[in-house]
Amino acid sequence: MPFQLNRRDFLASSTAITASSALTGCQVFSSQKLKLGFDNFSIRAMKLKAPAVLDFGAKHNVDAVLFSDLDVYESLEESYLKELRAKADELKIEIHAGTGSVCPTSKAFRKKHGTAEEHLRKAIKVSKLLGSPVVRCYLGSIQDRKTSGGLEPHMDATLEVCKSVEAEAKEASIKIAIENHAGDMTGRLLRELIEKAGADFVGATIDSGNATWTMESPYKNLELLAPYIASSGIRDSLVYNTKEGIKATWKAMGDGTVDWELYFAKWQKSCPEVPVFLETISGLSKTFPAPKDKEFWKDYQDINMNDYREFKTMTSKGNNKKITSKHKDLEKKVLFSPEYMEKELVKSLNYCKNTLKIGRNA
Repeated sequence: MPFQLNRRDFLASSTAITASSALTGCQVFSSQKLKLGFDNFSIRAMKLKAPAVLDFGAKHNVDAVLFSDLDVYESLEESYLKELRAKADELKIEIHAGTGSVCPTSKAFRKKHGTAEEHLRKAIKVSKLLGSPVVRCYLGSIQDRKTSGGLEPHMDATLEVCKSVEAEAKEASIKIAIENHAGDMTGRLLRELIEKAGADFVGATIDSGNATWTMESPYKNLELLAPYIASSGIRDSLVYNTKEGIKATWKAMGDGTVDWELYFAKWQKSCPEVPVFLETISGLSKTFPAPKDKEFWKDYQDINMNDYREFKTMTSKGNNKKITSKHKDLEKKVLFSPEYMEKELVKSLNYCKNTLKIGRNA
């Protein structure tokens, strides 16, 4: 059933939960704010190393930081990583750690850290030393949809890599948190991969923006992945109609089409202890032609048409927002500048703190 919780339903359910908890002594999730953080990828143009990223986080009173790549560290030596963990503990900042593609057949995979299995084992070791409960990683990107056999062979290869390090992940108490990344897997496909691998050691890094790049609404993506969410990458998306088709543009929080009050009401019920990591990549867009464009849609045979229609409904709000906000595409030199990245992240953090009331250190 599609996720269509409205405010009246949510308030009614919240009242019922509160009444029930008073009788049973259970904790009500809504009594505790969600944790707020950011992915270092949001400000990659600033070229900050991990200690400076933590200082940036402390300056903005975040609860957590996601180090989503191995290059953010000045060293992978045990002593360095333990010092970094001690610094985070002192600042009261929770660390989630991760890396890039661990799919050896993906166009996104890099051999810098050895084979896919060696790469993932290294990332698990780093995560353990940093006290991270997860190792965030991903399959690939939208380009993998265009290869022979589509995503299925890449999903099989990713599954094999995960199973090869199952023992190490379980011994370290680390969950492999695979992201729906850059237009590769929908929430449905990622859920399928997690369930095949084993949800006891594989989970999801849920990415609301990447959902729109598979023609999936963030609400549907959250509904599908809710039982398996272990980490996150969150940003807004402006979804609207153009002459070429439906366009999805990533935006700062509050500047897009997503109803975040509804989204985080569901989050609060499903995974209240998983930090909301902002991964602002503002300005990048994808345009999706109508289903009658057979050449384009041959790479999207996995798309559930009910999900597509739900995604399409986001344009009714997006069309109006595009007009009122005078939306325009910015040059890449602006989008990739350190000043713009910092501005978009800080704007998003403030929106989450002040409007959505997210963040325990806020």
